[in-house]
Amino acid sequence: MRHRKKVAKLGRKPDARKRMLRNLVTSLILEERVRTSLVRAKAARSAAEKIITRGRKDTVHARRLVAGSVYGSDAVKKVFNELGPRYAERPGGYTRILKLGPRKGDAAEEVILELVDSPVPVTQQAK
Repeated sequence: MRHRKKVAKLGRKPDARKRMLRNLVTSLILEERVRTSLVRAKAARSAAEKIITRGRKDTVHARRLVAGSVYGSDAVKKVFNELGPRYAERPGGYTRILKLGPRKGDAAEEVILELVDSPVPVTQQAK
């Protein structure tokens, strides 16, 4: 029985799933908008929100925890220099999911996962 096992498996083994989510969250932090499937976006949203919450308090411990959760020092710098101060007064809910409809290849529900209050302009494709 799968009682109390709420993690989305995403058709991958645990190590591959962690790497995929880490890649997705890193891309979200650097680009501030990423296009993916609905299930992956929901899984990445919780990880991204925890990382941004860590970025609100700039300590060595928080930097090390974020560095272990994302790829590259550019993403760590952006979390603490841009995203942390931007969302300092916001009590959570840093991301939004915009549904685009079914994907052409496999009919998976495709979405845009983006940061709220993002300075990246919305394109016609996203509308």
